[in-house]
Amino acid sequence: MSTTDIPATYHIPALLTQCIEGLNIHPDGIYADATFGGGGHSRAILEALGPQGRLLGFDQDTDTLTNVPQDERFTFVLSNFRYMSNFMRYHGIEKFDGILADLGVSFHHFDDASRGFSFREDAPLDMRMNRRASRSAKDIINEYTPEQLTDILRLYTDLKNIRNIVAAIVKARDLSPIETTNDLSRIVTPQLNPRNVKKDLAQVFQALRIEVNGEMEALQQFLASTPNMLREGGRLVVLTYHSIEDRMVKNFMRTGNVSGHEEKDFYGVSKSPWKLITRSPITADQEEVERNPRSRSAKLRIAQLNTADHG
Repeated sequence: MSTTDIPATYHIPALLTQCIEGLNIHPDGIYADATFGGGGHSRAILEALGPQGRLLGFDQDTDTLTNVPQDERFTFVLSNFRYMSNFMRYHGIEKFDGILADLGVSFHHFDDASRGFSFREDAPLDMRMNRRASRSAKDIINEYTPEQLTDILRLYTDLKNIRNIVAAIVKARDLSPIETTNDLSRIVTPQLNPRNVKKDLAQVFQALRIEVNGEMEALQQFLASTPNMLREGGRLVVLTYHSIEDRMVKNFMRTGNVSGHEEKDFYGVSKSPWKLITRSPITADQEEVERNPRSRSAKLRIAQLNTADHG
């Protein structure tokens, strides 16, 4: 199946060609799609693999099971990518030749109003990527202290009126629980910039989603595990969509840690095990943005593991 033949329900991922080229796929190699989602990346990787190649796809959302390709070279693992290394031995894998992670939220999550990811349609405040998780967006909005809510919005948005947003949430929930996406939108909208209501509202929902799913902690754990999962010369390919995760990925590929603190040896050589394939992120051209608006905010970073040069 060519990438142009992928069913419309899967949605062509952002920067798909660049992602596959970045993996530098060997036909008989072993690869991981850390964020399987609709399966668009996995199908493109399988297309590039030969009969002896192998691909593992990871996703914590049971809805993605309907997208699993019927291909004996493919193994699906129902798990968050932060636990990838735990499954390698179980599936008989010593090292991967390449790992791809698309950190964006899939179209499915926004298209399925019942999941509560979008403010555009009324639905229960949920936002759990893993439906088995116990904590939802409703729990956070109604149970977090004002200080905790403030921290979330400061960490994961660039909103200017955070104090008033939190005050409005606390005042409203004292009267009755905030249960739906419309409830939350109605409460916070008067506190947002009238010229950027949709953009600001999207940031509020994004911050909640990140907190519900522990996205930054999961990303940090995933990144820290990648040097041990890749063979020497293996590629790490990561697509980011907002500044917080992009900064973490950029720092990690440059210095070997998400804080960006660079350690050097006696001779002044960086101890980072990574060689940057892309010193600046790859972004979509206007033609792709017009074809796939999701690509507008996508940034692609690629690094190669060079542990032999770093002891």
